Amino acid sequence: MNNGLFKPNEIIENNLNEASGKVGQPFYKVVLLGLLAGAFIAIGGEASNVAVHGMTNAGLAKTVAGTIFPVGLMLILIIGGQLFTGNCLLFMGAVDGRITWHKMLLNWLTIFFSNFLGAIIVSFLVFQSGQFDMSGGQLGAYTIKVAAGKVHLSAMQGVTSGIMCNIIVCGAVLMAAAAKDIGGRCFAIFFPIFAFVVSGFEHCVANMYYLTAGFMAKSNDAYAAQAKEVFHLTDAQIADINIQNIFVKNLLPVTIGNIIGGALFVGGIFYIIFGMKSKKNA
Repeated sequence: MNNGLFKPNEIIENNLNEASGKVGQPFYKVVLLGLLAGAFIAIGGEASNVAVHGMTNAGLAKTVAGTIFPVGLMLILIIGGQLFTGNCLLFMGAVDGRITWHKMLLNWLTIFFSNFLGAIIVSFLVFQSGQFDMSGGQLGAYTIKVAAGKVHLSAMQGVTSGIMCNIIVCGAVLMAAAAKDIGGRCFAIFFPIFAFVVSGFEHCVANMYYLTAGFMAKSNDAYAAQAKEVFHLTDAQIADINIQNIFVKNLLPVTIGNIIGGALFVGGIFYIIFGMKSKKNA
């Protein structure tokens, strides 16, 4: 350690050691940790939408959203949770032989759907709470607008934006792992996540909230009418927020991109630089 921080090679070695713990927990604990992480990220997305739904300046709206959204990852990395995008770094543990490929893939699958369940629960609670009535229903309309934009990405946009997102998110996870105290962790998390939100890159777990919240909001005729009036959405665009498009048009390509960005670009490169040396010296 140096000046209260773990060095890069120590960060990677710690990550490798933690891999077996993540995949070795009882199934019910993994599910609950995944559910919590999905809910925490959803809360960050929900709060961001509340803050910016009435803003007309796109740059300012992204800046405000970027200052709020990091709370989700802070909750996960400080009090606990397993997040699919962060768990892409388990790739290093599999390459190193600390965990099996089967256990890595099983963890990814379990955490993906547990994160999804957590996001759906938050979406349902927010929808039922009447929060979307804010500003005369404009928050509900904005929620529909966000979801509509996400189901109209091309596959290439989803994959490449997903790659960029998880390069940043996994970088934030490793930066947070360098810190020894809560202040350092929060500081390390904030700026990378701020950058990804401002950039508008695609995060599969965040999208689990945005898409399911939009799907629920469109069932309210008043919100849908506002979405058409205020945000100029068409009936066809709103109708496209359906189960098939949520998975095929967004979550599938974005998740592929998140895996490439987190597992290969961050996990693979950092393992080559620091992990292989760690294994050699072990």
